[in-house]
Amino acid sequence: MILIGLGSNVEGPWGNPRETMLRALRELDANGTELVAASRLVETTPFGKVNQPSFVNAVARISTVMPPETLMHHLHDIERRAGRRRRLRWGPRTLDLDLLDYHGLVRRGRLKLPHPGIPERDFWLTPLTELVPRWRHPVTRRTAQQMRSVLSGLSQGGMVLQEVPERES
Repeated sequence: MILIGLGSNVEGPWGNPRETMLRALRELDANGTELVAASRLVETTPFGKVNQPSFVNAVARISTVMPPETLMHHLHDIERRAGRRRRLRWGPRTLDLDLLDYHGLVRRGRLKLPHPGIPERDFWLTPLTELVPRWRHPVTRRTAQQMRSVLSGLSQGGMVLQEVPERES
């Protein structure tokens, strides 16, 4: 199973964050990758650098024969086409695509798998729980729900999770 985390919090060439996320999901269903399923879009408070707009987040399950490094290049290409410029860590972005899990592969080095931030990021754990409730972290063997339970005992800094409406009011 290959899992991709998606996030957006500023307008770009593909539109507002919701529109950008929907376009990104379509992009994950083309050019060598197939979208198998996706979670609902959720609105979350920013992680890390908090003085910025809320994020729209989701998790997608995809299929591809690309090896992890090639897939990362493909994801970075999608980000660039969506107007992503890497300037500030945890800063605003038109689109962020993260390779969360690649068939349970565990590796360290330049491309770390699974993504090391999964256990502490509710903006991924909530969609993971919805999308793949039986998925287990390849290292800890915990489900996303079990990791969320650990987080619920910690202060989340006002983490807000709500479904993003289909239409803007």
